[in-house]
Formats: sequence, structure tokens, C-alpha cells
Amino acid sequence: MTTYHIHPIVLGTKVFDKSMMTYQFNNGQTFTIPIYAWYLEPAGGAKAKPILVDTGEMRPIQSADREQAIGGAIHTFTEGLARFGLTPADIDLVIHTHLHNDHCENDAACSNARILVHKAEIRRIHDPHPLDYRYAEDYILDVEENGQVETISEDGEVAPGVRVVHTPAHTEGGLTILVDTPKGTAAITGFCVIQENFDPPKQVRAMEMEVIPPGTHVNVYEAYDLMLRVRDMADILIPLHEPRFASMETIC
Repeated sequence: MTTYHIHPIVLGTKVFDKSMMTYQFNNGQTFTIPIYAWYLEPAGGAKAKPILVDTGEMRPIQSADREQAIGGAIHTFTEGLARFGLTPADIDLVIHTHLHNDHCENDAACSNARILVHKAEIRRIHDPHPLDYRYAEDYILDVEENGQVETISEDGEVAPGVRVVHTPAHTEGGLTILVDTPKGTAAITGFCVIQENFDPPKQVRAMEMEVIPPGTHVNVYEAYDLMLRVRDMADILIPLHEPRFASMETIC
């Protein structure tokens, strides 16, 4: 059985109203989220080619204020990979949670990688709805022209010990990545949330809500149900923008 250590690499930040993460809650609170790529490193000395989940921002703001807000360092793509002895050309597989720009801006740097994405994301990035301004097709045109993009339409294993599940909570083609680790199954969520979404405060639980849906969603009812599904299929939850990972070299 192939297992992996999961390393968060901070490749940018966003500062906005916290309700962008937590639907209908925390309005008026300024909040900073990290933007990550996730390096899946084979555990136990196993040999496997490098896998990334998402590729982050191309030109992140690297400031003391932003780093203090998230509790960790912000890297460029090259700097972040170099921490693990890698270059962008070393990456063999990129798996995308979705194709909003902050999750795919460094795709073109991964010149030797296969890039896996749900077919609904490819459709949407080329024909975005006016409400979803976060899609920017310029970031994937080169890799499409190079024949690097492979679309997914069904759930299943994409590498030994790595599976994808279609979870259209935040976007139509969102993919949650399930990773076998030495500590159990980890779920890198295919939707933009923080730990509070899965662990709401008492006042939210008092309303008989088990989770808080993403602030940006396709269908809020479906998003709620998908969050419960992901929560129940994983031993380790990795919310896509949880700040506490910014200070960690390895999650599991």
C-alpha cells in the first residue's frame, strides 16, 4: 500500500470578509487565508514521482503583515518546491481541486506534469458565469495546448493511494482529494473552507447545523450535504484554506 506525507506550501494569501469562507456568519470580520499547494511525498522511502494538489499564485504578496496574519512564511512557487528538493519541472502530476485562478496560476511552470481536472472545470473556465470572476483561462491555455490536461468525469484512483471524489460545493467541478497516509485517510477538500466550517461555534450548532457551508457555493443545500459526506469519509480533514497549516511543514 502506497502512503504519503502531506506538506502544505503557502503560495499566496487573500484578505477579505470572513463570511466569504463561512456562509452567513462572521460578516464584517477581516480575515486572511493562505493559498496552498499540497506536496504528496511518498512515505516510508517508497519511490513515486512527485504529486502536487493545486499550484497556487504566480506572484504572491510576500509581506510581514500577511505572514503574521497566517502564522507562516509565504513562498514563490520555485521557493516553495525547493524546500523539498524539487523544481517545477520535477512535478509529474498536478491534481486540481478546482480552477479558480489562485489554485492554478503556476500550472505552466510544471512543464512535465500531467494535469488532472474535472471536465466541468474546463468547461467553466472557458465560459465563466459573470458571478464567478475567479476563473482566468490564461493560466491554463499553455498546458492545454501542450496536451498536458486530462479531464476526469468519474470518482476513482488517479495514483496509487490517491483518489478523487467529485464534490461540487464551491464550483461545479470541485474535486476532493483522498490521500492514504500513515495516519489514515486524509481529505484535501475540493471546496474553499476553513476549520470553522467543519467545527462551528456553539451558536451555530444551537441552530442544529453540523457544518457551515462555503461562503461561495454552487448550491448551498448541496454544499452542506457534501461537507458532511467528506467529513465522514476521512480520518484527517484538510480544509483548503485553513490558516493553521501555514506554520506546519508536514500535516500527516
